[in-house]
Amino acid sequence: MRATILIIDDDEKIISMLRRGLAFEGYEVLTASNGAEGLKQMLENDPALMVLDVMMPQVDGFEVCRRVREAGSSVPILMLTAKDEVENRVKGLDAGADDYLVKPFALEEMLARVRALLRRKPESEASTSTRLTFEDLTIDPDAREVTRDGQRLELTAKEFELLHLFMQNPKRVLSRDLIMDKIWGYDYSGESNVLEVYIAMLRQKTEEHGGIRLIQTIRGAGYILRNNS
Repeated sequence: MRATILIIDDDEKIISMLRRGLAFEGYEVLTASNGAEGLKQMLENDPALMVLDVMMPQVDGFEVCRRVREAGSSVPILMLTAKDEVENRVKGLDAGADDYLVKPFALEEMLARVRALLRRKPESEASTSTRLTFEDLTIDPDAREVTRDGQRLELTAKEFELLHLFMQNPKRVLSRDLIMDKIWGYDYSGESNVLEVYIAMLRQKTEEHGGIRLIQTIRGAGYILRNNS
């Protein structure tokens, strides 16, 4: 599944450049134009990485960084600033940032730092299993395996991503737009019924050994992973 990167910056030109560059590299991109909005996006979307500007209205980047760390999040944070003073770099790192980039910067360098940060995993996270279980359905993202009641299921890459999204959000209604955005990307322009086709195929495979239906349709709202029996 594509890594989600949250950009928090009040400079629309910077946001536009980073959005295009990151999307071209295959990342899913979320944006916020101030610190308060960025914190809200952080709580709602749990991104894989945050690109954070220092100088912003309402809540500056240092404060955003402190609040994120105080909340217990270990999300990698790359801070951006127009200031090149050592004291500002130290202040950002002390607040919990993982890396620092001074404006103006080359997009290629920024992308390289993003890749490096995403490769890092906190020790506590690295030692924790990413396996998810709901009822008798289990998904192991590291091994790319899905089993139901001990029976291994053969899924395509997109089916796997779709099921993984449901397993990460059990008993939560996921709208069609949210699923399309997460799995196919915000700019997807393919057939309009592609989601319905994949839901049908995923149901067939997860129910083929007699299992009850777990992926439910919520008319007018979307889909949900839950046991209706």
